[in-house]
Amino acid sequence: MKKKLIYLGLTGCILFALCTRLQAQIDSLQTHRYVTRATMYGVGFTNVFDTYLSPQEYKGIDFRISRETIRMTKLFDGNVSVQNFFQADIGYTHNRADNNNTFSGLVNWNYGLHYQFRLTENFKLLAGGLIDANGGFVYNLRNTNNPASARAYVNLDASGMAIWHLKIKRYPMVLRYQVNLPVMGVMFSPHYGQSYYEIFSLGNSSGVIKFTSLHNQPSLRQMLSVDLPIGYTKMRFSYLADLQQSNVNNIKTHTYSHVFMVGFVKDLYRIRNKKGTALPSSVRAY
Repeated sequence: MKKKLIYLGLTGCILFALCTRLQAQIDSLQTHRYVTRATMYGVGFTNVFDTYLSPQEYKGIDFRISRETIRMTKLFDGNVSVQNFFQADIGYTHNRADNNNTFSGLVNWNYGLHYQFRLTENFKLLAGGLIDANGGFVYNLRNTNNPASARAYVNLDASGMAIWHLKIKRYPMVLRYQVNLPVMGVMFSPHYGQSYYEIFSLGNSSGVIKFTSLHNQPSLRQMLSVDLPIGYTKMRFSYLADLQQSNVNNIKTHTYSHVFMVGFVKDLYRIRNKKGTALPSSVRAY
């Protein structure tokens, strides 16, 4: 009888250990499928300057939309996260004399990896790098010869984040600060006084693609956000300082934007379906 009890006890312990190990492996494999996605809408102030179009600064309003996804990967024992961030903005500005206006727009896409240093259970620091691609325009409403200026540049950014999960009187929230610093890249820029007709129709394109770094494109993007649960949803309130400037081919430009944004955060679980088979009818909503 005692031997049977011993055998049963050993068998139970072995099964429990195997199940625990298997569950840990499953959890580690599935961690990278959890995705945090945020969609934001914002409005703020912008300051636009481009000596290709005018020697004056133009100040006005900025409308912006952004979408971000962030998730863990399997890299370095699951300590690396991947961030995919897209934003687009439209600005309408006027000069100091208020006798001329400009339209401006920029599309920005960031994609990169961060290594997560978990200092405590609720606080962590992230460090990594991003691909930073940008394309846009500035259009001056009164210019006739050169009414528009194109913006096109790609950078490799150094990026850092601090994320803090905390509670205030049992009310949970998440604080996040992120800063992106372009370190090196390439930029399209005409020479001062050169028309786009010369570049694209006559083929005078020598020197319009330039290497950029901190010496001729000292720029910065930083964001401070707070996530708050409101009812059954999670909302995000954020402040974005988007400070872009350059001095290339004797043309000085800058766009300084300060935008307040609000949106919704969703935690999702990815299902990878490589074969394209249909989902079971019991879980299919469409």
